[in-house]
Amino acid sequence: MPGKATPGKQKTSSSAKKRFKITGKGKFAQQKAANNHLLQQKSKKQKRLAKKTIITSKAHTKQLKRMLPGS
Repeated sequence: MPGKATPGKQKTSSSAKKRFKITGKGKFAQQKAANNHLLQQKSKKQKRLAKKTIITSKAHTKQLKRMLPGS
């Protein structure tokens, strides 16, 4: 299309789309770590708390919005 330059599309970060979900209010949720392997030596409390989903801190929201442009 000669005559008019169009800007390129912004790509979604593959790692971010696998790790973060957007809540209904626009916050970002993520799974806690440490519940995948080497579970034998971890306490029951540590394993139980690792199952929970947590809301990402507000400090990372700006970065995540840039990594997930469709949100």
